[in-house]
Amino acid sequence: MKKITGAKIVLETLKYLGVKDIFGYPGGAVIPIYDALYDFKEINHYMTRHEQGAVHSADGYARTKKVPGVCLATSGPGATNLVTGIMTAHMDSIPLLVITGQVSTSFLGKDSFQESDIIGITSPITKNNYLVRDICDLPEILKEAYTLSKHGRPGPVLVDIPKNIQEQVIDYSLFEILLKKDIQEMKKFKPTYTDKEIEEFENYFNSSKNPVLVIGGGILNARCVEEVREFINKTKIPVVSTLMGLGIFNKDDKGYLGMIGMHGLIEANRAVDECDLLICVGMRFDDRIVGNKKRFSPNSKKIHIELDRAEINKNIVVDLPIIGDAKEIFNRLLKLDLKVHYESWRESLERVDVFKERELNQITTLKMLNKILDENYIVVTDVGQHQMFTAQHLDIKKPFQFCTSGGAGTMGYGLPAAIGAQIANREKKVLAILGDGGFQMNQQELILLAQYNLPVKILIFNNGALGMVKQWQELFNEKRYSSVILDVNPDFVKLGNAHFIEGEKIDNVDNLKRLKEILENDKPYLVDIQMSYKHNVYPIIPAGKSYEHTIGGE
Repeated sequence: MKKITGAKIVLETLKYLGVKDIFGYPGGAVIPIYDALYDFKEINHYMTRHEQGAVHSADGYARTKKVPGVCLATSGPGATNLVTGIMTAHMDSIPLLVITGQVSTSFLGKDSFQESDIIGITSPITKNNYLVRDICDLPEILKEAYTLSKHGRPGPVLVDIPKNIQEQVIDYSLFEILLKKDIQEMKKFKPTYTDKEIEEFENYFNSSKNPVLVIGGGILNARCVEEVREFINKTKIPVVSTLMGLGIFNKDDKGYLGMIGMHGLIEANRAVDECDLLICVGMRFDDRIVGNKKRFSPNSKKIHIELDRAEINKNIVVDLPIIGDAKEIFNRLLKLDLKVHYESWRESLERVDVFKERELNQITTLKMLNKILDENYIVVTDVGQHQMFTAQHLDIKKPFQFCTSGGAGTMGYGLPAAIGAQIANREKKVLAILGDGGFQMNQQELILLAQYNLPVKILIFNNGALGMVKQWQELFNEKRYSSVILDVNPDFVKLGNAHFIEGEKIDNVDNLKRLKEILENDKPYLVDIQMSYKHNVYPIIPAGKSYEHTIGGE
């Protein structure tokens, strides 16, 4: 009778779930799975050079393809190397299926070689996690974990599989029965809003004079972009975005004021500060948005439309919570008789860029990119000043076109996430905008571009500093630049060459014209754009402060 191993069950179940690509790094506790992968043609495996690279690649894959990303690592240090990426996905509600090997069940709890309690370690940063103790449970657990990762509010789910479970065998006929068995029905999310809340929304809205809509990444998760855009077209109210909501509206959309928060645009933050009704959807009032809680949008009534009831009143107490699926709720709101705000209530505010047009800097580079990039590009950033400059000045034209680490602020995210985004979207062009500090955290993943022929373009905003920390030390620590000046950096172009990637340096503004030809190339390419570390990101609202404390520039 035909038999099947636990390791092969893992792959067959992933195939059954529609998984096409996984990212991983081999090790002792997953040798059986890698042995099964050796001649398993239905799933592509991409070997990163560090487990953190694998999980960030799966994250970039998930954010841009709108399906769960899958990654695989061995036990012990292999599993713990995934933790930063799991936390990154958790903070931004990104669906991941994380599979780890584990020591055999007979060695559990005995401080065995490369044993770690990855279940205990990751419990606070996963939606759920599973330790498989019976091979017959494996198909159901994998199916349930994959489904759970994208169910309701998305997030990472971990499955820990001991090595002996991978090596065990069962009859193939039994596996087929187990594979097709229905998983335990997910506890269906029950919205708690009622007709009364919808009526209250109408009353709040129609009695307001200066309403503002705040949109977050939850809009993308809820797939309700069109409904929100229709709502704005119907009511004509101003709309602002969190970092994670960028791309839902763009600068050409009438009424869109831009990003809010610590590095938000002045006009967007001012709208939030002065409005009398703040409607917040799919966002969680994190500290980078709120600053001083007592002074956040001080004169407004606040409505919070949110799927996760745990977010209601967690950071900011609101006047009207509406708990439910945003798509469903907006379809209800569109049927209401809502007042139309024909004229924007805000005064026009023109931003002043303190950077000189004839100088090579972050803003002139991004303005050049705005002339080149179209809707076929996916832009991935790392974390730091370059990330905020990009969020402020790059024209993000479409949803899912911008990929960045928000809640966690994970340096080292950008390059592997760009790799995942490119693998997920072979028909699109992926541009990675990185800082010289964050790039060096996962620079080992460069080799994947050559190995898998991935035409990712890398722009390093090389200012020779850990720019964001340097900016804080400059503004708030009397310019005591402690351990932030990167005056001994590698030659990034030669580093790219060592990984079989062509590249060049750009050190004057005239050569920015080269970017058009570079980006149209169908090969990976690395550009080292050399900038001064004197440039800071403005505006900035200092941590814990409010809009009136905005620092506008030099």
